[in-house]
This record gives sequence, C-alpha cells and structure tokens, in this order.
Amino acid sequence: MFLAKWDQIGERLYQTGVDRGMLYQYDDTTSTFTNGVAWNGLTSVNESPSGAEANDQYADNIKYLSLRSAEDFGGTIEAFTYPDEFEQNDGTATPVKGVKVAQQTRKTFGFSYRTLIGNDTKGTDYGYKIHLVYSATASPSEQSHATVNDSPEAETLSWEFTTIPVEIGTINGVAYKPTAHITIDSTEFKTAGEKARLAAFEEIIYGKAADAAAGTAAVQPRLPLPAEVFTLLALTSEGSVVLSTNSVTVEVGKTVTITATTTPADATVVWSSDDETDATVENGVITGVAVGTANVTATITVDGTTYADTAKVTVTAAG
Repeated sequence: MFLAKWDQIGERLYQTGVDRGMLYQYDDTTSTFTNGVAWNGLTSVNESPSGAEANDQYADNIKYLSLRSAEDFGGTIEAFTYPDEFEQNDGTATPVKGVKVAQQTRKTFGFSYRTLIGNDTKGTDYGYKIHLVYSATASPSEQSHATVNDSPEAETLSWEFTTIPVEIGTINGVAYKPTAHITIDSTEFKTAGEKARLAAFEEIIYGKAADAAAGTAAVQPRLPLPAEVFTLLALTSEGSVVLSTNSVTVEVGKTVTITATTTPADATVVWSSDDETDATVENGVITGVAVGTANVTATITVDGTTYADTAKVTVTAAG
C-alpha cells in the first residue's frame, strides 16, 4: 500500500539565487553561439513564458475540444552592468573609440545562467540548475538616473528579451518540438561518470584555461546547440549483474561453470575469489583447490559505478 508522506528530512527542496551568467554571440556563418563571456553583476532573470492559451471549440451544444496556441519563451534580465560585447545586442555601435550610438541593429545572442537548488539538510549546496537560452533578442528598456543622496543605490539595468526556438530533433526515438530554453539539473547526475560528463559540459559553456603541464589548450566558452547538449549529457542506464546461481558445490580438482547476466549486455565482467586456496575462478569457470568455502564475485563497472553479485562455493573432497 502506498502512503503519501510530506516534508520528509532531505526532501524539503527549494530554488533560489542566480549566478554564473554567460553571454554568447550568434555566428551567422556557422549558425552557432560562440565567443562566450562572463556577465558580471547579474541580479535577476525573470522568465516570462507566454502563449499556450486555450481556444475552446464548441459543437453539438457542448465544449467539443480545446486548442492551445503556440508557446513562446521570453523574460527580463536585470543587472548592475553588462559585458561590452552585449552592446551590439542592445542596439549600440561604436563608430569611433569612446563614442557610442544607439538605435542600431540588435543582434541575436545566446545566454546561460545558474539557479541554486537547496534542501533542509545541505542548504544551497544540494545542487543547481543551468539554464540555456537560445536565439534571444533584447528590447529597449527604461533606465532611470537619479541624484546621489544620503542613501545611494546602484542603478539596476534591465532588458526584456524574446526568443526564437531552435531545432531539437529526435532523441531516443521521440521527436521533440523546437525550444529556446533548456534546463540541466545537477542533482540528476549521480554517478561518477555522470558527474564527469556534467563537469566536461561546464568546461564547454564556461571555458577552460590552458594547462601547459597537462599539455591542454584553452577552451573558448560556447553554447552548444540542443542536439549536442543531449549527446554530451545523455545519462546511462544503471547497470546490473546477476549470477546464474548464488550457491554451488564442486569437488577438489573439478570445475563447475556459472554465468553472469549483465546490464548493459556488453559490460566487461571481472571475476574474483576471496579465497583462492580453496577455489579459483576464471571467466565463470570455478575450480576446486582444497576442501573449504570461498565466495566468487562477478563485478562490472557502468559509467563509474560498480555493480556486483556473489556466489558461495563449497569445495568437497574428491570422489
């Protein structure tokens, strides 16, 4: 019987904060988002999805069906400052050094930011979400300049943005609609291999300094398109290994074979015996060495996580 329980320890989740803002420029020649730069002074990102409105249809004197309009993703970025590179996205050009002109063509950009996931035991160290925004354009917004007084405050700048969805394609046999917003939840990446993939992905969107000792070059931040995001972060199914029996008897000098069924099926099985003076094992073939007992274990490693199953071996005297 299932019994619902509320507010269990460790399950009191919440989301807060915004940090690690990144700006990416759209490259018309390659149709990619490149040349990422950090966005300092980010204070908030207000997401404002719109559309998906119901359009009720009536027939036979009843509500026959409800159609939904197309959905759009937009919002507002607020910050104390912005990267110099954002000026071209805000309709500002610099004909000569130090002189800027407004009302120019507003260029398309990509954007990413991070929000924190907290719970009642770990606080905001519990995890985070990375938000990826594609094909955005910024609209002019009001800016207010006021005199300095006895309670000065830093001016907050804001920009409304709208987006155009980009293609996702088919993932695991499912065709998805285009989107302009992807969210990556770090708490879903649990195994060592999954965490390593997430760390490698973050090196792509945040960049990486060159390491002369390791012989690695610097990585320029970029915003991967959705198809690449899913390829880079695809979670591997959990593994398993099950032996054909968990108890076997063999005489000294004789052999007996057991098998291991694994998930995935092509996983490499490592066999071991905890007492090779009594029994040895190689590729599932157990050999009795001396009267006694031993435990034979089949182990696989999937995406950094180890899975194992054990069989007890009883070795008896020869015939």
